[in-house]
Amino acid sequence: MKILILGASGQLGQCIKHVAQGRQVQGLFFPDRASANVLDPVRLKDLFNEIQPDYVVNCAAYTAVDKAEDDLNLCRTVNSDGAAHVALLCKEFNCKLVHVSTDFVFKGDKPELLKEDDVADPINAYGLTKLEGEHQIQSILDRHYIIRTSWLYSEFANNFVKTMLKLANGREQLSVIADQIGTPTYAIDLAGAILDIVQSEKTSYGVYHYSNEGVASWYDFAVAVFELSNTDINVLPIGTKDYPTRAIRPKFSVMDKSKIKTTFGLHIPHWRASLARCLEKL
Repeated sequence: MKILILGASGQLGQCIKHVAQGRQVQGLFFPDRASANVLDPVRLKDLFNEIQPDYVVNCAAYTAVDKAEDDLNLCRTVNSDGAAHVALLCKEFNCKLVHVSTDFVFKGDKPELLKEDDVADPINAYGLTKLEGEHQIQSILDRHYIIRTSWLYSEFANNFVKTMLKLANGREQLSVIADQIGTPTYAIDLAGAILDIVQSEKTSYGVYHYSNEGVASWYDFAVAVFELSNTDINVLPIGTKDYPTRAIRPKFSVMDKSKIKTTFGLHIPHWRASLARCLEKL
């Protein structure tokens, strides 16, 4: 089996490589950004032709949520057009696609677990373009798995956990938003789930939700980071109105994971347990 990873240099791409090495999974390809640019379908086709993949995992995305509000065209080009380019090549080369999406496709205005078939109604440019990417894939390719995830962090790349630890240096107090509710996801766990799905070779195509188990606000997440890393700092809960950002965020985006657990037999750890594992590595 040959598995092509697009967006290999990003956080999730690096996590997939790390997990694959630990499991001694063979047949994975991690091309550099130049040869695997989702905006360059001609060069990307050369890569497909060279590798002849059985599976493609698309981790490539424009993820600067606030910047996307003023850079909608580029965000759409990467998240929607790029997804279409990948899906068309998967169809041409008869391979299956695992595409990573986001909880931000939802409005998140109701305190209810989000299911895969709930109406998607994004409230920011990033979420809109990721949903457009989902639609592109669904219209082009039957053999796809779209995995929506949330609040990714790991020991790789930049993320909330690393930012909190950095901000704590030399400070006695930090304010963090407490009225946006979701679930942190350890990208190592997501990487493992993606490999499990690929290696299962199940043909249960469609949309799936994956995050760690449990519920948290960004405030809860930050407090746990400092508790588990023995960092002495006072964390103050604040409202979204006290920390305005360019993009509006969902108020509640906790996803129901029962479909992916049942279909692929996955065990998903609680977010605090996974955070502790990450902090040990950091």
